[in-house]
Amino acid sequence: MEWRNNHIKEKISLLIVDDHINQLKTMAFILESKGYAVTVACSGQEAIDLVVQNPFSIIFLDIKMPIMDGVQTYRKIKQVRPDTIVIMMTAYAMEDLVQEALKEGAYDIIYKPLDIDKVISTIEEVRKRKGGALVLVVDDDSGTCITFKNILVRRNYSVGIAHTGEEAINMACQHRYEIIFIDMKLPTVNGLETYLQIRKENPEAVAVMMTAYRHEMTDLVEEALSHSAYTCIYKPLDMTKILQLIEEILNKKNELIKATGDERLAN
Repeated sequence: MEWRNNHIKEKISLLIVDDHINQLKTMAFILESKGYAVTVACSGQEAIDLVVQNPFSIIFLDIKMPIMDGVQTYRKIKQVRPDTIVIMMTAYAMEDLVQEALKEGAYDIIYKPLDIDKVISTIEEVRKRKGGALVLVVDDDSGTCITFKNILVRRNYSVGIAHTGEEAINMACQHRYEIIFIDMKLPTVNGLETYLQIRKENPEAVAVMMTAYRHEMTDLVEEALSHSAYTCIYKPLDMTKILQLIEEILNKKNELIKATGDERLAN
């Protein structure tokens, strides 16, 4: 099934995948009326077949579907069109699948009943965003680094990866990272020492400390916070909250730039 409009908004093509036909038709009708090219699919397999035939700017993909759920569908879509922006939809408290989707690189999660204004603002955010913040992730766990990169690159952030404190310090000397996520437990040079050294090179960088050892690392975390680290987040990581945290930090930076006129804060 397909709805089209003669006045396509900057060639944004949308694929909506949902086994609830009425919700599918309603969403498609509204978005087509806003000037987007809309194609719909009622199952994961139908969506994959369409993606093989055509590239889409954005795919809205329901998480809870029979036979092949949204995360399984997304994995197959990535094999065909790895750069496609995918936004997951759900009406259920399915946090495991939500986190799994984000780790796979889904751009965002929106919840039903859909706020159509939020849907449209997300589409426009994807359309307009050309270059995001420069982010450094410092963690000796490759899985954590891959998760961060999958998620943030999809949102057009530039992401650097370091597996040791020494590597992170060297990278911070070469690039002006805006946000740095630093694991507290690193080999040779721990997260606190890494942060303090980076802070000497780039005092404007916002540091977010990370740890899976809440009690063991309490003293180091408190010392990092006393030296102006922004916050500490605890593993296992909630990627939805991390995305919100990044937006919060960038919004505060933008507000400070407007208030002070100091463009160096954006570096």
